[in-house]
Amino acid sequence: MALNEGDAIPDVTVTIPDGGRRRLSDQDRALVVYFYPKDDTSGCTSEARDFSAVLGDFDAAGVDVLGISKDSPERHVKFAAKHELTVPLATDADDSVCEAFGVWVEKNMYGKKYMGIERATFLFGADSRLVRAWRKVKVPGHAAQVLDAARAL
Repeated sequence: MALNEGDAIPDVTVTIPDGGRRRLSDQDRALVVYFYPKDDTSGCTSEARDFSAVLGDFDAAGVDVLGISKDSPERHVKFAAKHELTVPLATDADDSVCEAFGVWVEKNMYGKKYMGIERATFLFGADSRLVRAWRKVKVPGHAAQVLDAARAL
Protein backbone atom coordinates (compact mmCIF):
# COMPACT_ATOMS: atom_id res chain seq x y z
CA MET A 1 0.00 0.00 0.00
CA ALA A 2 1.44 3.35 -0.98
CA LEU A 3 0.44 6.64 0.56
CA ASN A 4 -0.20 9.54 -1.78
CA GLU A 5 -0.16 13.26 -1.09
CA GLY A 6 -3.47 14.25 0.50
CA ASP A 7 -4.06 10.82 2.08
CA ALA A 8 -4.94 10.74 5.78
CA ILE A 9 -2.40 9.42 8.24
CA PRO A 10 -3.06 5.70 8.72
CA ASP A 11 -5.09 4.84 11.81
CA VAL A 12 -2.42 2.65 13.43
CA THR A 13 -0.87 2.41 16.88
CA VAL A 14 2.79 2.14 17.89
CA THR A 15 4.41 1.18 21.18
CA ILE A 16 6.51 3.87 22.81
CA PRO A 17 9.56 3.12 24.98
CA ASP A 18 7.69 3.42 28.30
CA GLY A 19 5.42 0.59 27.13
CA GLY A 20 2.49 2.87 26.35
CA ARG A 21 0.69 3.04 23.03
CA ARG A 22 0.39 6.00 20.66
CA ARG A 23 -2.23 6.21 17.95
CA LEU A 24 -0.74 8.13 15.03
CA SER A 25 -4.08 9.54 13.91
CA ASP A 26 -4.54 11.21 17.34
CA GLN A 27 -2.40 14.15 16.31
CA ASP A 28 -3.13 17.84 16.78
CA ARG A 29 0.08 19.14 15.19
CA ALA A 30 1.96 18.44 12.00
CA LEU A 31 3.95 15.20 12.20
CA VAL A 32 7.05 13.72 10.64
CA VAL A 33 7.14 9.93 10.75
CA TYR A 34 10.41 8.39 9.69
CA PHE A 35 11.02 4.66 9.33
CA TYR A 36 14.44 3.12 9.77
CA PRO A 37 15.63 -0.50 9.64
CA LYS A 38 17.43 -1.12 12.95
CA ASP A 39 18.68 0.58 16.10
CA ASP A 40 22.42 1.02 16.56
CA THR A 41 23.48 0.53 12.94
CA SER A 42 25.60 3.24 11.32
CA GLY A 43 23.00 4.74 8.97
CA CYS A 44 20.17 4.54 11.49
CA THR A 45 22.32 6.07 14.21
CA SER A 46 23.33 8.95 11.92
CA GLU A 47 19.72 9.57 10.96
CA ALA A 48 18.53 9.56 14.60
CA ARG A 49 21.36 11.91 15.60
CA ASP A 50 20.49 14.25 12.72
CA PHE A 51 16.80 14.39 13.69
CA SER A 52 17.76 14.85 17.36
CA ALA A 53 20.04 17.77 16.45
CA VAL A 54 17.18 19.70 14.84
CA LEU A 55 14.31 18.49 17.03
CA GLY A 56 13.97 21.93 18.64
CA ASP A 57 13.66 23.51 15.19
CA PHE A 58 10.85 21.08 14.30
CA ASP A 59 9.11 21.94 17.58
CA ALA A 60 9.45 25.67 16.86
CA ALA A 61 7.83 25.02 13.46
CA GLY A 62 4.91 23.24 15.18
CA VAL A 63 5.92 19.79 13.97
CA ASP A 64 6.36 16.61 16.01
CA VAL A 65 8.85 13.93 14.91
CA LEU A 66 8.66 10.18 15.49
CA GLY A 67 11.12 7.49 14.40
CA ILE A 68 9.75 3.97 13.95
CA SER A 69 11.43 0.59 13.62
CA LYS A 70 10.61 -2.96 14.66
CA ASP A 71 13.13 -2.88 17.53
CA SER A 72 11.71 -3.44 21.00
CA PRO A 73 10.91 -0.53 23.34
CA GLU A 74 13.75 -1.69 25.60
CA ARG A 75 16.20 -1.60 22.71
CA HIS A 76 15.02 1.93 21.83
CA VAL A 77 15.77 3.05 25.38
CA LYS A 78 19.32 1.65 25.21
CA PHE A 79 19.86 3.10 21.72
CA ALA A 80 18.70 6.56 22.79
CA ALA A 81 20.81 6.53 25.96
CA LYS A 82 23.94 5.27 24.19
CA HIS A 83 23.81 8.00 21.53
CA GLU A 84 22.14 10.75 23.61
CA LEU A 85 19.18 10.86 21.24
CA THR A 86 16.25 13.18 21.88
CA VAL A 87 14.08 12.20 18.92
CA PRO A 88 11.11 10.09 20.09
CA LEU A 89 11.25 6.47 18.93
CA ALA A 90 8.47 3.89 18.65
CA THR A 91 8.02 0.21 17.87
CA ASP A 92 5.93 -1.45 15.20
CA ALA A 93 5.46 -4.71 17.08
CA ASP A 94 3.05 -6.43 14.68
CA ASP A 95 4.01 -5.06 11.21
CA SER A 96 0.70 -3.17 10.96
CA VAL A 97 2.36 0.26 10.89
CA CYS A 98 4.97 -0.68 8.27
CA GLU A 99 2.26 -2.32 6.17
CA ALA A 100 -0.04 0.73 6.42
CA PHE A 101 2.77 3.04 5.28
CA GLY A 102 3.99 0.64 2.59
CA VAL A 103 7.54 0.43 3.96
CA TRP A 104 7.70 -3.34 4.66
CA VAL A 105 9.40 -4.37 1.42
CA GLU A 106 11.55 -7.04 -0.14
CA LYS A 107 15.22 -6.13 0.03
CA ASN A 108 18.26 -7.63 -1.62
CA MET A 109 21.72 -7.67 -0.06
CA TYR A 110 24.60 -9.60 -1.61
CA GLY A 111 22.11 -11.62 -3.63
CA LYS A 112 20.04 -12.62 -0.61
CA LYS A 113 16.41 -11.50 -0.61
CA TYR A 114 14.61 -10.74 2.64
CA MET A 115 11.82 -8.58 4.02
CA GLY A 116 12.72 -5.39 5.86
CA ILE A 117 11.91 -1.76 6.51
CA GLU A 118 12.56 0.69 3.69
CA ARG A 119 14.11 3.90 5.01
CA ALA A 120 11.31 6.41 4.35
CA THR A 121 9.95 9.64 5.79
CA PHE A 122 6.42 11.08 5.73
CA LEU A 123 5.39 14.66 6.53
CA PHE A 124 1.76 15.16 7.59
CA GLY A 125 0.16 18.56 8.06
CA ALA A 126 -1.80 19.56 11.17
CA ASP A 127 -4.90 18.27 9.35
CA SER A 128 -3.30 14.76 9.38
CA ARG A 129 -3.01 14.73 5.57
CA LEU A 130 0.18 13.65 3.80
CA VAL A 131 2.07 16.65 2.49
CA ARG A 132 5.23 14.91 1.29
CA ALA A 133 6.88 11.49 1.29
CA TRP A 134 10.53 10.60 0.83
CA ARG A 135 11.19 6.98 -0.19
CA LYS A 136 14.53 5.14 -0.27
CA VAL A 137 16.07 7.89 1.84
CA LYS A 138 19.78 8.64 1.80
CA VAL A 139 20.73 9.83 5.30
CA PRO A 140 23.22 12.69 4.71
CA GLY A 141 21.30 15.98 4.74
CA HIS A 142 17.89 14.30 4.96
CA ALA A 143 16.79 15.70 8.35
CA ALA A 144 17.59 19.24 7.17
CA GLN A 145 15.63 18.65 3.95
CA VAL A 146 12.60 17.44 5.93
CA LEU A 147 12.92 20.43 8.27
CA ASP A 148 12.87 22.82 5.29
CA ALA A 149 9.66 21.16 4.03
CA ALA A 150 8.15 21.32 7.55
CA ARG A 151 8.91 25.02 7.86
CA ALA A 152 7.12 25.61 4.56
CA LEU A 153 3.81 24.25 5.93
